[in-house]
Amino acid sequence: MAGTTKYTQFIALPPESVWSVLGDLEQWPEWNPGVRSVRMHGPVAVGATGDYLPDGDFSARIHGRFGKPFTVTTVEPDRELGIEQPEPAGTMHLTWRLTPRDGGTEISQELRFTGPSAAAARAIVRPYIETDARVNFSRLARLAGVVPADDALTTVIAGGTGALGLQIAADLTCRGHRVTLLTRRRNRALPFRQTEWDGRSVGAWAAELREPGRLAVINLAGKLVDCRPTERNIAELRSSRVDSTTALVAAAGLRETPVDYWIQASTTAIWSDAGETRCTETTPLPVGLPQMTGVAQPWEDAFDPARAEHWTILRTSIVLDPDAPALERLGQLTKAGLGGRVGPGDQWFSWIHIEDWLAIVRAGLGLDPEVSLPDGILVAATDFPVRNTELMATLRRLLHRPAAPPTPAALLAVGAVVLRTDPALGLTGRHATSEILPKTGFTFRYPTLDEALLSLLVS
Repeated sequence: MAGTTKYTQFIALPPESVWSVLGDLEQWPEWNPGVRSVRMHGPVAVGATGDYLPDGDFSARIHGRFGKPFTVTTVEPDRELGIEQPEPAGTMHLTWRLTPRDGGTEISQELRFTGPSAAAARAIVRPYIETDARVNFSRLARLAGVVPADDALTTVIAGGTGALGLQIAADLTCRGHRVTLLTRRRNRALPFRQTEWDGRSVGAWAAELREPGRLAVINLAGKLVDCRPTERNIAELRSSRVDSTTALVAAAGLRETPVDYWIQASTTAIWSDAGETRCTETTPLPVGLPQMTGVAQPWEDAFDPARAEHWTILRTSIVLDPDAPALERLGQLTKAGLGGRVGPGDQWFSWIHIEDWLAIVRAGLGLDPEVSLPDGILVAATDFPVRNTELMATLRRLLHRPAAPPTPAALLAVGAVVLRTDPALGLTGRHATSEILPKTGFTFRYPTLDEALLSLLVS
């Protein structure tokens, strides 16, 4: 069965401005660096043909020698553009659509493969066409003319080169706001302003927090939790979060006035393995600082609310995103016939779709006039957590896979050693929901697991 992946993004420009770039296929490499070059054989029209080369010397040589021209299949100015690329024993179908929205345009990109080679073709092509799609949309937005207005928000994102940091940076850029990423190592391939810092001490980077106009801080800095739970790794998990937060708080203290908005990252894993406890913003934390409480609680404590006019400690659950390692790994295991329950299967899985997480962040930055978040702790999770058994059954159903045997806890532990990860990530969980969000006017775009996974998975 052919699978379709779809990425969407709002751009604060009218459709005709976005089309001025999108409709010129030879500009494609300018906003998607995964495409090295495009040469049209004539004007962009239905039936017209052209050649493109993917980035990467080897891929470009192979495609340049053996790849056939693509054909333009749809041209509706200001609305839709589609192409078909012949693949060995199959076809790639790529479609962009523009939909007018209040204040701008929603752009979507759909990628579909058909034919016997669909799975293999997708694996080869996806890194060039789909990777960092939202970041690519931000490049397109700038080419099309998005510029910050005089009253635009300036947001400094610590940990901004991580997966979630790049998503929010791209989203804000597309909406006409300014972003600066604080990073230990500048990545010149990224289309965002970057300032280097050490994540531990106040330095020249602190000047970013003294920029004029409305200012926000989003603190996402911290070592990835996907690591072996050794004493050393746990200490690094904790210090990478506490040290960076302490430095940001100190830098904000050099300002004459508080930061306008501050979103302080945290995690629903602060409740560790919560069993059957229903966790909300007011649920007490475990005593004795078990892992991950011993990491997340000091992380939250390092933040000083006095440094911000409006602030949110965002306890985020598992974020479902096409590029998220967790979802990709679960999908691969399910396709390989290992989609049975993990361990006992009764552990809770709390989650949120990337689009809803971005919407909550925008609300926390005061950018959604219909949603007003109070200062304080906020759980970023849908109202419908599921048990591991239901999670795996849903994955099997949507990926059209038969029932599979369970994965024993002992086998998972062995696999975690090989993959250098923590088996607790699959064997523990928590039922986390928000008591606050329903009172703010916020509405989930993807409230249920079925809706979320249908928008993310390729069958």
